[in-house]
Amino acid sequence: MKNSVKRLTLAAMLVAMSVIVGIFCKNFMNFGGGLFRVTFENLPIILSGIMFGPIMGAAVGIATDLISYLLSAQIYPPNLIVALGAAVIGFTSGFVAKYIVKKNGYFRIIASGASAHILGSMLIKPVGLFTFYSWAVLWRIPLYLVIAPVEIIILCLLYKNANFRKLTYMEQ
Repeated sequence: MKNSVKRLTLAAMLVAMSVIVGIFCKNFMNFGGGLFRVTFENLPIILSGIMFGPIMGAAVGIATDLISYLLSAQIYPPNLIVALGAAVIGFTSGFVAKYIVKKNGYFRIIASGASAHILGSMLIKPVGLFTFYSWAVLWRIPLYLVIAPVEIIILCLLYKNANFRKLTYMEQ
């Protein structure tokens, strides 16, 4: 595994970035008791999948979710279905980027981000949150129809930078 220290360091930085963004959003962009939380914490998870592939993307997703749980003031046990959703976001973005859309470019980012959000944010995480919010959790789907494109646009804007573009080629 070439550059394993560099890869591990970048993955850890993406976990830290996602945790910080998640905590900020939980505290300042939270509406309706946690049900309507505008957050961009999945952006670093999607990026990790694109950069490092599906396994490291899933690891970053799980690490992010569990560390976020440990740093939050929540009194209930961690929701493993939501953690699985975070892992699926990283895995799916990496799988699509590595095996389905192999050609580097904007379409790779768009396909990876969209598929990751559809599976993880709009299907799996709402199933995990259903126990807390019942059918109101369905409002997360239209919310992510807005959040996902914003995250994908941010990734596409970052992709314009040559140094950032080099990072997205690390798996090749």
